[in-house]
Amino acid sequence: QVQVAESGGGSVQTGGSLRLSCAASGDTKRINCMGWFREAPGKGRRRVATIGNDGNTDYADFVKGRFTISLDNAKSTLVLQMNSLKPEDTAMYYCAALGGRCVGTGVYNYNYWGQGTQVTVSS
Repeated sequence: QVQVAESGGGSVQTGGSLRLSCAASGDTKRINCMGWFREAPGKGRRRVATIGNDGNTDYADFVKGRFTISLDNAKSTLVLQMNSLKPEDTAMYYCAALGGRCVGTGVYNYNYWGQGTQVTVSS
């Protein structure tokens, strides 16, 4: 089994930055893809960014140029650096891991999920 746990959420003003971390533990050799997702009140869970073990990254259009995803394989830690935050970025952010490939995998097909960390951006 794999466990993932997020940290680093909080409250910032528009234009501010936050750094989210996700620690993976357990049988991490199973993981081939990790990603960040978010869910705002009344909206479905949406993919924010993913990264494969090959280093390939993919970003949702609404965060391109502002967010950066990275993976420290040695420490099994996933990071999301969020800059130029906007009020519409306010959401619960989730880390997830997958045994398969990132490409073509739907949001709810990820195998392992964290409990989420809240990000609130005020105007």
